[in-house]
Amino acid sequence: MLKRCLAIILLCLPSFALAQDKPETNNQKSKDSLKKRVFLENIGLGYFPTKYFNFDLRYLVKYNQFEGFRTGLGGVTSERFSEKFRVNGYLVYGFRDKRYKHSIGGGFRLNEESNTWLNLSYTDDLQETGSSKFLTDKRFFSFFEPRLLNIDLFHRHITKSVSLQHKISNHLLSETELAVSRVDPTYNYSFISDGQVFETFRYSTSKISLQWSPFSRFEYIDKNIEETVDGYPKFTAQVTQGISNVLKSDFNFTKFDFRTIHQIDYGSQSLTRLTLVAGLATGETPLTQLYHAYPNNIRKETILQRFSVAGLNSFETMFFNEFFSDRFATFQIKHALKPFKINSRWQPQLVLISRYALGDMSSIDQHQGISFRTLNNLYSESGFEINKLIFGFGLSFAYRYGGYHLPTLEDNFAFKFTFNISL
Repeated sequence: MLKRCLAIILLCLPSFALAQDKPETNNQKSKDSLKKRVFLENIGLGYFPTKYFNFDLRYLVKYNQFEGFRTGLGGVTSERFSEKFRVNGYLVYGFRDKRYKHSIGGGFRLNEESNTWLNLSYTDDLQETGSSKFLTDKRFFSFFEPRLLNIDLFHRHITKSVSLQHKISNHLLSETELAVSRVDPTYNYSFISDGQVFETFRYSTSKISLQWSPFSRFEYIDKNIEETVDGYPKFTAQVTQGISNVLKSDFNFTKFDFRTIHQIDYGSQSLTRLTLVAGLATGETPLTQLYHAYPNNIRKETILQRFSVAGLNSFETMFFNEFFSDRFATFQIKHALKPFKINSRWQPQLVLISRYALGDMSSIDQHQGISFRTLNNLYSESGFEINKLIFGFGLSFAYRYGGYHLPTLEDNFAFKFTFNISL
């Protein structure tokens, strides 16, 4: 518990430093204001900008249960270096597993108007088993990633990929990818397929991802098209095809992933946010390519021992590695009330939350060496957050009920703190 608290404090220190508001002077020029705005926009995206290279703040320091502290450097060349091509990469080191991880890549712009880029990359790193992401997702950056602290189930992968990102229209983004991966679980796991036992896996995959924002609005600003209204609902879909016997690939499988987000804004920071995520995997699919439901609860005996940090969209009462599925769906409802304006600086906000998950697995016996359950029954949890009580910190409470209610009452509760800060 002490180690986790120290890690949390160290990881949050940069946030406090960068989030402090500096007093404006009457003589400040508009040019300086513009530079400051651009600088803060880059910081908000996770970059520390320099003339020719933007350092990626995601690689400075992180912590998880497998690597312990993970630190390194990374970044991407800036537009002042070149508007037609870019080079990106990172090098990090995990102090607990005593291993370096790295990635190197680059891109060539084929068309400016449609923002079409051809990208190449080589990555040797870790990935959380059961996690998945969409190629078209906007870059998300947080100085502090709550779930990462407690994740312990990772697999190593060496991935070579080529991708093409293309803006079909302002409202519709696309990205396709061809990749070859060698995957080696860091935990005891084997997959049985056609009488063969696999402990490492080779994948050759093709992906296509689409992101549709039909209600967003765009305008020309400084000769660039920028999103001026972030409209809802938004839809994202992705298809992944694993192809066997191509470049030594072992498995043939298909995955369909879908997400929609809808937000109703009532003004004065009061809003309701609805999120539906679903996934389906068919064919011979090892656990590394399957799904969890983003759990965020550690296996300790008491509530205080399980006290950690609440995630943004995770199930706070669901234990890590408790459930895996080859088909699943989650639905989350968040309703943020108008902040309590106690004074100009202290304005905590109450957020009411309900989350639901449902899933299954066709052939659980193929997965050996690791114990887990499936989400055949409806998983339910509800609770609330009181955010921004002090220095961006708040408190979170959740209760697990329904089909997966646990016999020991205390095990159904999750009490954590939250961290929310904006630049």
